[in-house]
Amino acid sequence: MSELSQPADLAARLRALTPARVGLGRTGVSLPTRDLLDFQRAHAQARDAVHARLDAAALKAEIESSIRPEVLRLHSAATSRTEYLQRPDLGRRLNEASRLLLAEQPADEVDLAVVIADGLSALAVQRHAPALLRELLPRLSGWSLAPITVVEQGRVAVADEIGLALHARLSVILIGERPGLSSPDSLGAYITWDPKPGRTDAERNCISNIRAEGLAYTHAAAQLSYYLTEARRRQLTGVALKEETNLLKEG
Repeated sequence: MSELSQPADLAARLRALTPARVGLGRTGVSLPTRDLLDFQRAHAQARDAVHARLDAAALKAEIESSIRPEVLRLHSAATSRTEYLQRPDLGRRLNEASRLLLAEQPADEVDLAVVIADGLSALAVQRHAPALLRELLPRLSGWSLAPITVVEQGRVAVADEIGLALHARLSVILIGERPGLSSPDSLGAYITWDPKPGRTDAERNCISNIRAEGLAYTHAAAQLSYYLTEARRRQLTGVALKEETNLLKEG
């Protein structure tokens, strides 16, 4: 092998391991047309993911038909996608109609409230949330669960208000993450003990990059199950709760 071919071979091996842009070519001082068009396509996909609207009705129907029969549709205080993007604070709390709907639910205390929100990628939620729930819920045998809630125009902290309203000891929110140039459909999960408005990110545990090209559903469900179980046992989440055991590869 000549020394001149080694950098190209190394770049090819690296590209086989990651979707990141490694060892791009050049034409003079510019990128080759192929690489430039690929970048523009990825940028367009990321923008589309941010602005896309969640099909909440279809998601609710899918979950109720094959996963769990109780699903509530909620909406944040953001009245439109534009307002949601410009006013993050409105995405962290519910509108009045959603609060009234939650107030009608039973007052019994439950172990867990599962919340699904579009976040910054409705595409991620539509693609991955049902599949992750199918892996996660069977691992929570014996847990008491509140009705699953689907929130349009929601941010992570909206689960604090929902968890409190549903009298849940724990909340977990499955939410679309900020799209990257190689991942427009990345799903995140945030776990909070004793959810209530005012909780900070330091009081949560996060599992990120749940998608076909990232963290597989089985592995994500195993991690979630671990954190939820430990959070309930130790009555805390956040920086004080770390993964202290090797998870089974297949859960």
